[in-house]
Amino acid sequence: QVQLVESGGGLVQAGDSLRLSCAASGRTFSNNAMGWFRQAPGKEREFVAAISWSGGSTAYADSVKGRFTVSRDNAKNTVSLLMNSLKPEDTGVYYCAANRYGSTLNARAVELYDYWGQGTQVTVSS
Repeated sequence: QVQLVESGGGLVQAGDSLRLSCAASGRTFSNNAMGWFRQAPGKEREFVAAISWSGGSTAYADSVKGRFTVSRDNAKNTVSLLMNSLKPEDTGVYYCAANRYGSTLNARAVELYDYWGQGTQVTVSS
């Protein structure tokens, strides 16, 4: 059974940092780009960041560029999202997902992600 399990969410204050982790099991995703999405209450799921299969290419939403950093460890089958300078508008459920392809060329297309985690809640208070 293929699973993506996120962890590291929590309640923090504006300006704080959090590191989210995503652990994959059941198969390796070393050939797949991996992405992070988030969904706030009453809003659609939105792209946050993605990393190519090798880690050589990354993509970020404009709203998080310069504050968030995505990384991966293919040996451990994990992906991480370091979130600095958090803002209240970063609040939401964060999802890890595996892209059908290896590059970040279409990283923002939610329909190209075939596997999703259950999500982890991030709440940023002002």
